[in-house]
Amino acid sequence: MTLRLYNTDISNLLLEKEYPDVLPASDGGIQEYTTHLELPIGKGCYREIYFEGVHIGFGDAILSNNLMLYFESDFETVEMHFALKGKSTAITEHFKKEVSFDSHQHNIIYANQLHGKMKWESDVFQLFEINLAPSFFKRYLPEDTLLFDRFRNAIEKGYSETINVENNRISRQMYEIIDDIMNCQRKNVFKRMFLEAKVIELLLLQFEQLSEVAHIHVSLRKEDIHKVYAVREFIMNNLNNACSLIELAHHVGTNEFTLKKGFKELFGTTVFGFWTDAKMNQAKLMITEQDMSISEVSDSIGYKNPRHFSAAFKRKFGVIPSQFKK
Repeated sequence: MTLRLYNTDISNLLLEKEYPDVLPASDGGIQEYTTHLELPIGKGCYREIYFEGVHIGFGDAILSNNLMLYFESDFETVEMHFALKGKSTAITEHFKKEVSFDSHQHNIIYANQLHGKMKWESDVFQLFEINLAPSFFKRYLPEDTLLFDRFRNAIEKGYSETINVENNRISRQMYEIIDDIMNCQRKNVFKRMFLEAKVIELLLLQFEQLSEVAHIHVSLRKEDIHKVYAVREFIMNNLNNACSLIELAHHVGTNEFTLKKGFKELFGTTVFGFWTDAKMNQAKLMITEQDMSISEVSDSIGYKNPRHFSAAFKRKFGVIPSQFKK
């Protein structure tokens, strides 16, 4: 399996990646790669985790101008695509129309030996994608639904297609799983087991969202949606800070009402309910995957009193942190 990237002069090969069909058992059947891409208009970093039937890739780039690259691949794949930041567009004759993603959107794509152009139209770009072998994906594709039957038929006939005409919004639960995958510290076979379970869980959330007859109506304007997601990002990067609702709103140039309404519509919870959940999930990772005391974990996520932290942790997970650590 080979992927090639070219710059605007298609004779100039920028990157060529080959993925092995068989991985060494000594590494738990899992391999990881990090690729740094230096271009005249910017730079980027892309991490990959690969095991049988599953390829996970995520990264970001900072660009001074729009970027156009040519690509070609010699394999077929089902891609769970999540655009975290920035706008991208794939232009290829294999699809009926251009395949575009804006920030905070996701879809599922079947791609069979694609070649074409990829355009990035943002100064900051971040994506997360999971490529599945069609045989792996079809084990979980639901039966007896017109939407899924159409996509299954496209795979069987080898026609590149998106599972849904319109992209959907990345939910709070999806972001939590994506964060778990990107920050996983386990090793070898334990990492593979963890990641495979998370991939299936994320796929489940995509299927459930696609299966809903009526999606949740979002009344916010597009610019306000981006501001709500910007507050989410601020929270995730500043878990140990203490900010008021009005400070958060002013940080992204909106008001309290819009921020509260946006969090409820997009994430199904309050701003501080989301913040507390994010803190507890981070604390759980620290307890299970890092050699930190309960007091250190409490302090790192902004709790001055470890007892208050223990009470909040028990409300979230049903046990106090010391029991969870054991």
